[in-house]
Amino acid sequence: MRPYKVLVVDDSAFMRKIISDLIENDPDFRVTGTAANGREAVDKVNELQPDLVTMDVEMPEMNGLEALKVIMANHPLPVIMLSGINEEGMRETIMALESGAFDFIRKPSIKNSQDIMGVGLSLIEQMKGAMLAREQREARNASLRAPDMILPDPARPVNTGKPVVPVVPVRKPGLPKKTAEAPIKPGVDKPKQPVQDAGTKLPDTSKSRISTTRNLSKTPAAPPKSAASELLKNRKQPDTVQPLPEIKAVPELPSVPRPEPPASGGERKPGTKGLRKLVAVGCSTGGPRALKTFLENIPADFPAPIVIVQHMPPNFTKSLAQRLNTFSPLEVVEAEHGMILRQGAAYIAPGGYHLKVVPAAGGQYTIELTTEEARNGHRPSVDTLYESLLPLTDLERHAVIMTGMGSDGARMMKALHDSGVTSTFAENEETCVVYGMPRSAVELQCVKYVLPLQEIAPRLVQAVK
Repeated sequence: MRPYKVLVVDDSAFMRKIISDLIENDPDFRVTGTAANGREAVDKVNELQPDLVTMDVEMPEMNGLEALKVIMANHPLPVIMLSGINEEGMRETIMALESGAFDFIRKPSIKNSQDIMGVGLSLIEQMKGAMLAREQREARNASLRAPDMILPDPARPVNTGKPVVPVVPVRKPGLPKKTAEAPIKPGVDKPKQPVQDAGTKLPDTSKSRISTTRNLSKTPAAPPKSAASELLKNRKQPDTVQPLPEIKAVPELPSVPRPEPPASGGERKPGTKGLRKLVAVGCSTGGPRALKTFLENIPADFPAPIVIVQHMPPNFTKSLAQRLNTFSPLEVVEAEHGMILRQGAAYIAPGGYHLKVVPAAGGQYTIELTTEEARNGHRPSVDTLYESLLPLTDLERHAVIMTGMGSDGARMMKALHDSGVTSTFAENEETCVVYGMPRSAVELQCVKYVLPLQEIAPRLVQAVK
């Protein structure tokens, strides 16, 4: 197994040294070069051909965001951003994620050795997750190009964005009959996969979302014996994905005393009374870019509020909400405790808090934020959001799960599905940055629509309206 080559980019020589030492603590990575600004980083990528780049956000001459755009246009490869916690750094980090960065971590405090080591562990796990995701994507693309490729289980129906129904082969006049069992002819019968069959067993790319509060999930590697898979083979996995038992009944929510969350700014606005519909969305790695595509295609008159859990540390979720608000016809805000849900608005769970939807007087529903223990390694957790919807049977509920490592959200989407929720959506493998959370839900057979990212919002609008 060869070490993966890493380029470290930071305008501080001291920080370059810290990050380089943290990376080389793991024998599976080798720092092949460093750069002091974005312009130098672009040149070094061309010269050294690294497998991965760690990129400071704020730098002179050419900052990390500008360098990222050049790299992704000319030599696409995994880039992990290192962000400060100042407002400008967080804003540009969100923009970097939109522009193709794999993920980000906050910069460590140079005065705190424990913080440095914690950031180092998170960085290594993100790097391993990025390498695994890249290898699995390359393997999938190679299998699609293989001349002897066989369609997966031709007896299964194909989901076309509508409820799954059997597919009956049709023979056109004058053409030889083609059956489902016929092999694919190279260059002739190229398989089309606009929508993945929700019942088909899919490759496992599930790795948990990595951050200072994230854990890495253990899943079978694909392809077998890949380098990145071997890196993760024997590590302790606190958030291991195990076979999930069938959920046959709606679990009761525990009675948990409210902590002291952020003060409410949720004044009463139009569209709050007599709420009848609700959409809940969960995502992780690759989520900011997916949310941009999703929310900019939801019309302003959408007749349901949208509540969102995006795995992200505190403070960054506010910058994410502000950024998404500039693109979406909806009003996008970071959720606050006690806010009344209303149509035409989207609410993003703040980092460090679980978000629940609870009923209120007059047919209204409000947001409850809690600091309960992390779930599936995350706070906020998609499972916690989905679980809060289980007793809200007076609402027409729609659940969406998009790109992300791990399996957060899958278990409670299964519970929602089994309890008769109106619709469930998952992003398909082709458009996911990491096909982990959606894959876990698909394998539990609780997803009604498995769609490319760009098709989720239009189909959801149809389902809700």
